[in-house]
Amino acid sequence: MTPLLLTDIERAVRSSWGADTCTPEFRARWTPANPARDQCGVTAMVLNDLLGGELVRGEVLVDGQRTDYHWWNRLGTGVEIDLPREQFDPHETVTEGVVVARPPVPGRLREEYELLRSRVAERLAAGR
Repeated sequence: MTPLLLTDIERAVRSSWGADTCTPEFRARWTPANPARDQCGVTAMVLNDLLGGELVRGEVLVDGQRTDYHWWNRLGTGVEIDLPREQFDPHETVTEGVVVARPPVPGRLREEYELLRSRVAERLAAGR
C-alpha cells in the first residue's frame, strides 16, 4: 500500500469543501470563489484525525475587534498546517494561536465534520 502524502490529504480536503461543510451561521457568505471560507474548524478536526498533533486556535480580528476564531493544526514536529488560511479578506487578521484540547465529541459542527471526514476518506481511498 502506498503511504499517504500531505499533498494527497490536502487535495482530498480542498476538493471536499462545500457550503454544507462550512460553519452553518456563516453559510450565506460561502462561495465557490472562496471555498476555504469558514472551513477551519472541521478541517482542523479532520486533519487531527489523519495526522494527530494539536489543535490551535487564534482570534480573527477586524479593526482590532474579535469577530471569530480560526483553527489550524500543529504536528508533533512543530510544523503548522493551515489549509483554509487563504479564506480571509485583507481587513481580517489572525492572532497567534494557542493550543486547545480536542473535544471528546464534536459538538456544534458535528454534521459538517462528519460530512467532511466522510468525503475526505472517500477521496483518499479512491486515490490509492
